Amino acid sequence: MAGPADGPGASTAAGSAAGSGGIRMMRWLARRLLLAVPVVWGVITISFVLMRLSPGDPARTALGDKASQAAVDALRRQWGLDQSLGAQYLGYLGGVVRGDLGRSLYFRSPISGLLEQRLPVTLALMVLGAVIAAAIAVPLASAGAARSGGVADHVTRLLNAVLQGAPAFLVGGLLLLFLGVKVPIFPAGGYPQSWGGRALALVLPALTIALGIVPLLVRGLRAAMAESLTSEYVAFARSKGLGERVVRTRYVLRNAGISGVSILGIQVGALASGALVVEQVFAIPGMGSMLMTGILNRDYLVVQGCTFVFGLLVVVVYLLTDLAYARLDPRARLA
Repeated sequence: MAGPADGPGASTAAGSAAGSGGIRMMRWLARRLLLAVPVVWGVITISFVLMRLSPGDPARTALGDKASQAAVDALRRQWGLDQSLGAQYLGYLGGVVRGDLGRSLYFRSPISGLLEQRLPVTLALMVLGAVIAAAIAVPLASAGAARSGGVADHVTRLLNAVLQGAPAFLVGGLLLLFLGVKVPIFPAGGYPQSWGGRALALVLPALTIALGIVPLLVRGLRAAMAESLTSEYVAFARSKGLGERVVRTRYVLRNAGISGVSILGIQVGALASGALVVEQVFAIPGMGSMLMTGILNRDYLVVQGCTFVFGLLVVVVYLLTDLAYARLDPRARLA
């Protein structure tokens, strides 16, 4: 005979709770998306203003110093640079709303087409960098948390200090020299046509980006693991006779992973900025190298388009990080 908890009322209550949870989730997503609008608008506006304030003339840069002023003025009219800043800004903002980021002044092709080619390369580089960073940070943090003040802990702290102070171009150059030239395990730059060659070409750039965020990730994971090791649920798990490896995997590492996910999500900006430098060092045709080319050639629309996409990417990753955190930690609520 069914008890009170098994009757129709219980099913109705469970369905009602699930429905209310779904409604709360939709409201939270809608609110976060609305809050993202002014952030993205701010990125668009700041990049537009900064590019107009930067010295140099795109038309003069494209034609060279020996070109006549009449030719430069004609090219400026062709590109719409003779209009007022307000008209240029409103025209660009309207194009962004319609999904049209304009046409590159330097590459002479639509920005959307360039992004379609280069964005997957940068995304693959950032994802691989995050995976390598996690693969390096987890063992280091685990060793440091297991024996605080021991040899492994001191070595980890020293490694963190060295990596945190080393710029990306220096780390990338050293990796390129030793693993690409001296011991040619990986390609020394470029981006081949084959998928296997591309995967190998991304290893050293991704490792360079990963080493830049490893120190912060190690510190966060080590603190979370050290706290978990002294917690009551870990003591209870050990009292049940569970092995140390099981305890560290199921209890310590799993709970520390919540902190790791948050740190990785916050470091998406570092991953993006690292891609900007690393793609130049290793000659990777991603958005970072495209952005640098646009800056050097005063290509306003390329710089604005890349900045807009990078800003949008950061907003999306922050949103996904919050969702993952709420999913991993039952105590968190999307309020």
